[in-house]
Amino acid sequence: MNKGILHFDVGEQIELFLLIKSATKGLASNGKPFLTLILQDQSGDIEAKLWDVSSEDEKSYVAQCIVKVSGDLQNYRGKSQLKIRQIRSALPSDSVKLEDFLASAPVSQDEMSSKLTQYIFEMKNPNIQRITRHLLKKHNSDFMEYPAATKNHHEFVSGLAYHVVSMLDLAKAISTLYPTLDRDLLYSGVILHDLGKVMELSGPVSTVYTTQGNLLGHITIMVNEIGKAADELGISGEEVMVLQHLVLSHHGKAEWGSPKPPLIKEAEILHYIDNIDAKMNMLDRAMERVKPGEFSERIFALDNRSFYKPVFHI
Repeated sequence: MNKGILHFDVGEQIELFLLIKSATKGLASNGKPFLTLILQDQSGDIEAKLWDVSSEDEKSYVAQCIVKVSGDLQNYRGKSQLKIRQIRSALPSDSVKLEDFLASAPVSQDEMSSKLTQYIFEMKNPNIQRITRHLLKKHNSDFMEYPAATKNHHEFVSGLAYHVVSMLDLAKAISTLYPTLDRDLLYSGVILHDLGKVMELSGPVSTVYTTQGNLLGHITIMVNEIGKAADELGISGEEVMVLQHLVLSHHGKAEWGSPKPPLIKEAEILHYIDNIDAKMNMLDRAMERVKPGEFSERIFALDNRSFYKPVFHI
């Protein structure tokens, strides 16, 4: 691939093939329709406006469609935006394919899969181990491919598995420092906390929320799944309720979407580990595009702050 869309500077002209991640219709002040396009390649995504669109344009420029775009990069309210000069749908002769435009985890699925197997193997509590193994096996192929979110963090192919494997490594390091933590519970909580996203989200390409995702959400979905797994496996110990609590409380507070606050030590630490990994992923990806001595774009999910990259960074 050539230079990615996020590696161009404001003021530069671009001519690239890009994938439409989403297309939303709006009406301009003059009454004419326009499209807000989110365009992506492996480097990330950018917003673009397509003005005075025809009904033909609306049918042509939809999610999962590859387009050839030329235009200028502008700064709009502190964020890069693409001003489109020309756009057309990709042709078979252009020899471009969907996979060329999808960002994916920096670690292979095989490597992540063997790590997950190892962490489950280390669990000593048979009830926790069996429930975790059962649910991971049940949803394994989607779990290995899905992103962890539609935006903000780990929103790339295999992002969910990468988020979980990174959290497991964090959990291992933290439980070495604080040996009173129950590793089985913590590892299982890490593996299961976001597993409901394989039903909450539509898939790895042009990800949107499913009906189940909108009406129930990944937390409720997973609490139900743990209950079902326990029934199927004939497990009725307290571990079932405690695992459900870890999933219910991992967002930390009601205003962050948690039905319950953490009321178990491992639930408290799970919330922090989740937060650390999500925020570090957001920061790493934002700072990758920042030159030393400059500030990043505002990061909405981090209180709309702009982060500075010190000049002395290697």
